[in-house]
Amino acid sequence: MIYEKVLLVEGEEDKRVIPELVEANGVQWGDKPKDRIVEIKPLHGIEKLLDKNLINIELKASGLKILGIILDADEYPSKRWQSIRNCLIERIPDLPEHLPQSGLIHPGEIKVGVWMMPDNRERGMLETFLQFLLPENGKELWRFSEQSCLQAKKDQGACFKDCHSDKAKIHTWLAWQNPPGRQLHNAITERILSPASPQASVFMQWFTGLFEV
Repeated sequence: MIYEKVLLVEGEEDKRVIPELVEANGVQWGDKPKDRIVEIKPLHGIEKLLDKNLINIELKASGLKILGIILDADEYPSKRWQSIRNCLIERIPDLPEHLPQSGLIHPGEIKVGVWMMPDNRERGMLETFLQFLLPENGKELWRFSEQSCLQAKKDQGACFKDCHSDKAKIHTWLAWQNPPGRQLHNAITERILSPASPQASVFMQWFTGLFEV
């Protein structure tokens, strides 16, 4: 099947969350493959998302007009941007040295966009971005969730990796909602998380500007 607009993401969680976030901000995603505004391809890991050969294959795909890439900054945002920049620089030699704070949208025969979670600047990941969507009346409980995760790690032998602390925090917070333990995309659909935050607005400006929806 030929796709004119493709979004590459790291994993299945991104594939579930992004359409719900976009729809919650007023842009219909489409249920059937032929109706979807963008085809999301999860590559199952940052290593594959930073594979220059794989990205070149996507860029050469028949009928492609727009390619978006969403990846996590993790601990070193500048290094992560340089890694994805290196994957694209042969085909797009005028890429900026630094990722724009509003995300990259590069026009051309094939339009290319890059968004680095959480906000193109800070360390973090999808789950860090979702912290921006906490409702005002949930922030006190959020602080308690943070403290609980830190204490569980320090005193109770919780074995999550430090780099995954943002995942532990958001899932802890969600475990204390009604109903408890909703998945991330459900939390957006059901407005446990608020999709109308200022940070979500910046992301939506990038998304709609890139994919022209």
